[in-house]
Amino acid sequence: MDAMSATATAPPAPEKAAPAATAARPSLAELLRHPLRGKLAVLALVAAVVVPTAALLWGTGAWPESLTADISAPLDDANRWVIDNRDTHPLFLYFLLHLSNTATDAVGSVYDVLDAMGWTGVLAAAVLFAWRAAGLGRPGVKVAATAFGAFAVCGLLGMWDATLLTLALMVVAVTLAALLGMAIGLLAGLSDRVDRALRPVLDTMQVLPAFAYLLPFVLIFGTGTPAALFCTVIYAAPPMARLTALGLRGADPSVLEAVTSLGTSPWQRLRTARLPLARKQMLLGLNQTIMMALSMVVIAALVGAGGLGEEVYSALSTVDVGKALAAGIPIVLIAVWLDRTTGAAGDRIGQGAPGTGLLHGRSAWALVAGGVAAAVAARFAVGAAWPEGWTVTISTPVNQAQAWVTDNLSSGVPLLGGTEVWSENFTLWILNPLRDGLMWLPWWSVLLLVAAIAWLVGSWVSALTATAAMSLIGVLGVWTKSLDTLSQVLAALVVTLILGVAAGVLCARAGRLERWLRPLLDAMQTMPQFVYLIPVVALFGVTRTSAIIAAVVYALPAVVRITAQGVREVDPAAMEAARSLGASTRQQLLQVQLPLARPALRLAVNQGVVLVLAVVVVGGLVGGGALGYDVVKGLSRGEMGLGMTAGVAIVCLGLVLDRLTQSARKRG
Repeated sequence: MDAMSATATAPPAPEKAAPAATAARPSLAELLRHPLRGKLAVLALVAAVVVPTAALLWGTGAWPESLTADISAPLDDANRWVIDNRDTHPLFLYFLLHLSNTATDAVGSVYDVLDAMGWTGVLAAAVLFAWRAAGLGRPGVKVAATAFGAFAVCGLLGMWDATLLTLALMVVAVTLAALLGMAIGLLAGLSDRVDRALRPVLDTMQVLPAFAYLLPFVLIFGTGTPAALFCTVIYAAPPMARLTALGLRGADPSVLEAVTSLGTSPWQRLRTARLPLARKQMLLGLNQTIMMALSMVVIAALVGAGGLGEEVYSALSTVDVGKALAAGIPIVLIAVWLDRTTGAAGDRIGQGAPGTGLLHGRSAWALVAGGVAAAVAARFAVGAAWPEGWTVTISTPVNQAQAWVTDNLSSGVPLLGGTEVWSENFTLWILNPLRDGLMWLPWWSVLLLVAAIAWLVGSWVSALTATAAMSLIGVLGVWTKSLDTLSQVLAALVVTLILGVAAGVLCARAGRLERWLRPLLDAMQTMPQFVYLIPVVALFGVTRTSAIIAAVVYALPAVVRITAQGVREVDPAAMEAARSLGASTRQQLLQVQLPLARPALRLAVNQGVVLVLAVVVVGGLVGGGALGYDVVKGLSRGEMGLGMTAGVAIVCLGLVLDRLTQSARKRG
């Protein structure tokens, strides 16, 4: 009876199973309602139609010649026109020439002041400035000692005059960049409309490689101090603008409401509340502006800026590693001094009562007066120039060490092979296949891939922007060279992310390891791009692999820091829940920490792209070739059409890579 009853009631079962079957097979409308699945379905439909059509119309191969436009000839004509009319045309006589002369006079005046102070005066001023910023106590003494050591080493290495010239350009460039960035930041921080209008401009300026800023200013002002100064100001201003706007917008609403209730005017609220509350962010912006300006001042040596950058560049061009290192060490030390000084000043904001301590009020004036008196006395006692007998030559021993490394570590090392072997294998098995694979793809398929990826991770606006930028590369006639540069960027990015994410996870889970690595990461992060090329050339020679390694070293600290911070800041409640369920350490990492840290990881990818692209281009000096070499060749030989075309292509490539990663970051 029970079996019969069960059999009798069995037929209605299919009616109940039907909805389940229907749910297991969603309709097209239900599929499209899921964002990612809907996009994938649309892409599949579009690809089924577009790919065969494109293959029939355009076939395979690189960008067709019929779709290119030569802009190098008009640019060369414009360059010749500027050279011919620089001394006669009203635009130059009554405007640009005044800007050029003012820039030259400003840098020259600062240099004259530093030179008149003598080495003792400059040394004393640097120490007092660092001590004043860091305050009394152990931190202040450490920062002051850093300043003393940095400038003393600059003199000992025989780079005192070059250091003063770099400092003069830095003082003028940072002052102008900070004022310009602060003005832009004030407008963006106080007006939503201005903020929305400026955001894409600042985004674009952030992803532009440093080389891209040189070319238009060289076209207008020619080589020399004005072009170097103005491109440095434009390059270094965005961080100050962004962080000033962020500080103004992040001001405590309760404080602003209290100030408003007292009947203050908008100007009074800005001066007494908004700006004081934004000081910490503004000082961080000044720190970033200084670092970017120093990096750009070195690169600007390519257009005749002089100073330490010119020493490094001339040494690299002759593969004189010892001389390059002698000029590179002062660059790093100045960067560390400025970074520590501004960082210490930012840490002191909000600590202690104003107007107290040794470095305030009458005590500060007494300290400054004593330092100035001692510096003046020493200036007349020992002279203005750094004594010749107090210099040390490291070029010869460094070159001898480099020769030993080349002879003993480049090849023939048991089990390891050597640096030359690693370089050849990396080029043979990774760089060449990646480059050849990109070049094998039909040009239209590359555009479709860029559009598809940008739309998947972002929006149709991102897809349109990325596709337009990639198309412009083809129109410029540098499709093959751009794919070569792209292959180097992708290879360096993969290596950077593998090493950076692994190191960041280890630092987040082992605090002691992070404390050990922090000084190394600090030094790596403050080094200008040129300095990375020096030891890499010594170990690996002038090859594309050298450019890749320099890019990895330059981008690694940012990826490590962002990853470590993202993993460390995962919700403790989620971690506690995972541990209570018996999850192992590996399960906690793979199933909880990394998934919850995805926004930070996406940001790490985006910053890795920007930093890697910047140094892969600079790597054109050491064998990177492709677009970077064209820019360097155009700047050094006055071939403005060649350099500008490659520079515009680099900008487009940066925009493509940024849109493919930044969109994901914003959405996450």
